[in-house]
Parts: sequence; C-alpha cells; structure tokens
Amino acid sequence: MFSPQGPTLRELAVQALSSVERGYDLLAPKFDRTPFRTPDAVLDAVGGALRGLGPLGDGLDVCCGTGAGAAVLREICRGRVTGVDISTGMLEVARRAAPGDGVDWVRADARALPVRPVFDLAVSFGAFGHFLPAERPALFASVRSALRPGGRFAFPLVAPPRVGSRAYWALWGFDAAMRVRNALWRPPFVMYYRTFRLPDVLRDLTAAGFAPETLPLEALGRRPDGAPRCLLVVARRA
Repeated sequence: MFSPQGPTLRELAVQALSSVERGYDLLAPKFDRTPFRTPDAVLDAVGGALRGLGPLGDGLDVCCGTGAGAAVLREICRGRVTGVDISTGMLEVARRAAPGDGVDWVRADARALPVRPVFDLAVSFGAFGHFLPAERPALFASVRSALRPGGRFAFPLVAPPRVGSRAYWALWGFDAAMRVRNALWRPPFVMYYRTFRLPDVLRDLTAAGFAPETLPLEALGRRPDGAPRCLLVVARRA
C-alpha cells in the first residue's frame, strides 16, 4: 500500500489492532515509505522559520519516529540533538539512518521525558494525534521541564479542512472508526486527527507555563480564503 515498498493492507491491519508502541515497532521498517512520514516540504518550511530564532544550542525531537525532525535540528542547532520516542523499532531505524552523527536516541514516554532542562529548542512533527486532550497538560509540562528558561517548543499545525469538504469527512470518518475500534478492542490504539485544535492547544500551552505565538509558514502557501495552509506554533518557556 502507498508504494511497492510500503506496508501491505494486512500489515496495516495488524498494526491498527496493536498498541501504539507495538504498532509502530511493526511499521517502522516501512514507515518512511508511507504518507504518515512528515513531508519534506513541511520539514523544510519549519527549518527555515526556526533559523530566524537566533543561535540555538541543544535540540530535542519529541516523538522523533525515524528521525526526520532530528535531521532538521541538526541543521539549525549548534549543540547535541536528542530524539525521543516510545517505539524501539522506530528508534532502530533512526539509528541505522544516521549512525554516529551527533544525535542521541532515547526510548521514553513523551509525557515523562527523562532529560534535564538543557535544551534551547524542542520540536515535534505529526505525533499529537496519539495523545488524548486530557493528556496534553502532562505532555506540555514534560516538554517544558526539558527546556532551559527561555527555550522554545515548536511544531507545525495544518489548517483544518473546510467543513463539509471531502477531507473534512475523511478525517471525521477516520476518528469515528478509531473510537469504535477502541471501544471494542484492547489494547487501544490512540490516533485521532480532530482532537488537536489550535484554541485548545494555545490554552493548554499557556497553562503549562509557555508563552505561545503562531507564525504562518508562507512556504506552504495559502488557502483560497487567504488563510495560511500551515502555522508554526512557537511556545517560549516563560
């Protein structure tokens, strides 16, 4: 599915009936050949926007997966880069893709990061659907605890599709299917596309001790109504 080298429909079904951790362990060898990997255009746009933040020391990629975000940090940070993920399989792929290149790979839950507050910048790409709204305070507090005073937490946020559009109904249908799956099957596989809404996210960041702002990622263009297709949320540790 998705490409001749990508996962088959059966492999995706097995993943979907597993836990999040086990599912990504299974998907890891073929993950970069699926649409689930953050597109290079988004990575490049975020990297370009973050270069303007000034000199940056150590960088942290939260829920790093196979290391695409860590590669962005390596280009803009002068210090060490650390990638954290709960999936051993994803970390193994990341290590093989970038052996001995100044990146530390750590297996951990993002809600309880086992790191000291030494990072100037933390980023995350495409992972927030794996956290329920009630888990966001713990997630944001954990990231804050890893940052130096004045450090920043940055992530892209794609504009929601127009209500009633094909994309809107596709995401609504996916989330509904996941809720049914999790009601009927254990362990749960938490992945929802419509639970990470900008007003709620900004409120939770502020409550966690961040001062958030949003920047349009102009490199990714604008919608017909003039709104940016993607925002960059940059939250400074207050």
